Amino acid sequence: MQVTPTIHAIRHSFRIPIAPGITFDRFVYSYVVYGDTIILIDTGVAGCENQIFEHIRSTGRDPSEIALVILTHSHPDHIGAARAIQQTFGCSIAAHPAERNWIEDIDLQNRERPVPGFTDLLGGPVHVDHDLVDGDIIEADEAGAGEMLVFHTPGHSNGSISLLLQSERALFSGDAIPVAGDLPVYDDAALSVKSIKRLRGVAGIRVLLSSWDDPRLGDAAYQRINEGLEYLRIIHEVVLTSHNEGITDLMELTKRTAAALGLPPQAVNPLLARTLAANLQIKDSKNLLEDY
Repeated sequence: MQVTPTIHAIRHSFRIPIAPGITFDRFVYSYVVYGDTIILIDTGVAGCENQIFEHIRSTGRDPSEIALVILTHSHPDHIGAARAIQQTFGCSIAAHPAERNWIEDIDLQNRERPVPGFTDLLGGPVHVDHDLVDGDIIEADEAGAGEMLVFHTPGHSNGSISLLLQSERALFSGDAIPVAGDLPVYDDAALSVKSIKRLRGVAGIRVLLSSWDDPRLGDAAYQRINEGLEYLRIIHEVVLTSHNEGITDLMELTKRTAAALGLPPQAVNPLLARTLAANLQIKDSKNLLEDY
């Protein structure tokens, strides 16, 4: 799908096995930025390289033109096809240094953050060639379509980054902004709030390109950002209510919270439990959005 003159969005559908015969349907976006060369932002899960290559060819370009793959963070649905793409075309890989260990050592990631179906989602580890930190600018001679500004937006993960393509005022937010009503995933609720508020402060966003949501244009971009903040507030209040009622077992709290948020039974999994545990770390905060 063409979003702007230089940006195409590719939606990847995949399934996470929760239990025998039970799967959780998910999707994730990767983005192709066309210029003199091609930049790919995130890669989807293992096998998504074929969809990416086919899309690029359908636009009259060749996937061998991919010069740089930017990974907004290290989770399986973002790095799953990176190894195959890098091995096929020899492109460079860039990410925040806080994500490097989990990208280069997927066994370490699986031990520290187990995800159902982890090994099926990943095509293997990949070496990170370039560190991207807050304030970095990816120059036009690499992007071909104008400078790209790097924002460090932790919360979803320690080294999550967002990117602003200056010429299009297009904000690639990775998984920094949760989608109301969808599965929330973050490691630090307070940092998530701070990061989203920072992105909301970026002036003149014309298009919001999230990994978890369809592209949002104009005012709808800022509306989505505000909805993400409000969702974080609601989650925190629901978690505190259960905690104050004496629910100390994390999985029981997860079940109650999922039901209160209207999430399907499949959403009661280690990822959601990890997210809610992050809210318990700041249980003394009564108003998440005001406190952070």
